[in-house]
Amino acid sequence: MLGLLQGLTEFLPVSSTAHLRIVPELAGWRDPGAAFTAITQLGTLVAVLAYFGRDLWRIARAWAASLARPELRGALDARMGWYVIVATIPIAVFGALFDDQVEGGARDLRLVAWSLIAFGLVLLAADRLGRKRRGIAQITTRDGILVGLAQALALVPGVSRAGATITAGLFLGLDRPAAARFSFLLSVPAVALAGLYELRVLREAGAHGGLDPVGTGVATLVALVSGYAAIAYFLRFLQSHSLGVFVVYRVLLGAAILILLGYGALDGS
Repeated sequence: MLGLLQGLTEFLPVSSTAHLRIVPELAGWRDPGAAFTAITQLGTLVAVLAYFGRDLWRIARAWAASLARPELRGALDARMGWYVIVATIPIAVFGALFDDQVEGGARDLRLVAWSLIAFGLVLLAADRLGRKRRGIAQITTRDGILVGLAQALALVPGVSRAGATITAGLFLGLDRPAAARFSFLLSVPAVALAGLYELRVLREAGAHGGLDPVGTGVATLVALVSGYAAIAYFLRFLQSHSLGVFVVYRVLLGAAILILLGYGALDGS
């Protein structure tokens, strides 16, 4: 169940981390923790690599070639390689600086609920107000920096990495498919860094850091399959639909969590 949630929600602007925090609470399970989330995200990383494998290989080759031949740096694929690197720096830095908060207090359900609502409304504003006139070929260094800063907000459960990056892309004038595609490309280094970091932490903690290795492995495999399906669906969806349905879902989910917390049906800590 948790692997399926991870895969289906990682690439949609609804926050996979929030769902992995909320559903166990509703079901009476223990919080799987940030480590479980990061490791199962490696399954969705493989899904991105499988879906965008040719694009990523082409970008990597062009970027590597541009290191030796400066005249190639203006090519789209070479530039995209640099944009992905630049956009990954903020989440790597802030993730290292605020690791304790991400693992602990930031997982409070009240914060998750308000993040779902607030950033859902920001996503709505971006979808309505963004000019949506630029495609993936028109992305600039400035776009990479600003979308990267937005991606760092996803360290707060409930914000959504996909939601934050797509929102920033829309505000910058990218069309929906371009914003989503750039978001997916950015997920590769961000998710890889988070997963590898948590694997190192678990190894240093001894045993398995409290995680069931078999269950976590199964969840990661399920996340891979469902994540691949989610990417394919979302890109087709954005060709002819707005993001309004995801905004409504975020607001309703956040409001429901606040109501359940208010009546004592959930323990938000």
